[in-house]
Amino acid sequence: MNLIRKLLGQSSQGAGRGSATRRASHVTPSREQTVETPIREAQPSVAADSESEASSSGSAIHSKGPAQAPLFELGEREKAEPLPDPSSSEAGAEAESPPEREQAPPPQPVKRERPPTPKPILTRQRNALTYGIASDVGTGRNNNEDACFGMQWHSITVDNRPDFGFFVVADGMGGHLDGEKAAGIAVQTLASEMLEKIYVPLLRNFGAGDSPTILEALVNASEKANLAVIKGVPGGGTTLSAVAIVGNLAYLVHVGDSRAYLMHDDKIEQLTTDHTLVQRLLDLKELTPEEADNYPQKNVLYRAIGQNEKLRMERLVRALPPAAQVLICTDGLWDALDDRTMMQVALEAETPQAACDNLVRLANGRGGGDNVSVILLKIPSNGD
Repeated sequence: MNLIRKLLGQSSQGAGRGSATRRASHVTPSREQTVETPIREAQPSVAADSESEASSSGSAIHSKGPAQAPLFELGEREKAEPLPDPSSSEAGAEAESPPEREQAPPPQPVKRERPPTPKPILTRQRNALTYGIASDVGTGRNNNEDACFGMQWHSITVDNRPDFGFFVVADGMGGHLDGEKAAGIAVQTLASEMLEKIYVPLLRNFGAGDSPTILEALVNASEKANLAVIKGVPGGGTTLSAVAIVGNLAYLVHVGDSRAYLMHDDKIEQLTTDHTLVQRLLDLKELTPEEADNYPQKNVLYRAIGQNEKLRMERLVRALPPAAQVLICTDGLWDALDDRTMMQVALEAETPQAACDNLVRLANGRGGGDNVSVILLKIPSNGD
């Protein structure tokens, strides 16, 4: 009997050790750490790594959906399980085994900052910029729904202030007199606001730090012009392309399908985007350039002055190289003449005014039939 009891006792003890072994195997630490090293001591370094990764790539986490659980949260879940019994055979063997070599902490992620966009540098021109302006009713219209404005100031004073110029082209729409009224109101409102907010302050006291406010003034003036058209010509509207020149810097705001180009080094670059249905279809690859030329709704605008109280203006700041030319025009010009022809006429003319007159004459000769308006600015070269 005693022998039977002894055998039964050993069997029960073996079962106890077996169950303890199974529990210990469930919570046995990984090979990277021994039982003698508490889990809690390893958490600060892991948490710091997780925080640095989150801070360096937080935007990527948000953009790719829910993030994976950080490493230190896994440690918290492990702490909820009971630690192995040191008296158990497997845990004891684990404790007696020499600890493996510690792994080096993961490298900290390096934050790569994008270099800031270089800010255009204002330089004062020794000589004055020159410009020409022309507008014509065209061969197929009874009234001119375009409106233009241009002014230029050049001074030679002890404080050496930069040139200032302001130029606007607008193409009204709405039928009969509504179009030309809308264009006229927009140009007059924009010009008066810019003269009051920019031109007069420049005359009184110019500082280089004031130049970034010019673009804000252009946008604010455009918003006032938009509200003035909505109030003065209900149902009417107009395109608007305006350029303010301060020294060698050009500040541009634009809406609609009038255009502004930069010509330099025998190249012509369109600075503005056409806010038309056909241009949107071209961008979406739903039309080819050949199909766009004959598209029935070619002149439909989806954005213009006077159409919505919330106005979105395209805006741009560019440094103009010496001897560059800026051309601003309505669709009556660019629809009749291709870009290379416009640049060739501008380069071959003796003066900007002669170039404007030649461009209008050539557009009318091509039979476009629309109102034609153009302003051409010429920046002085270093030797002028």
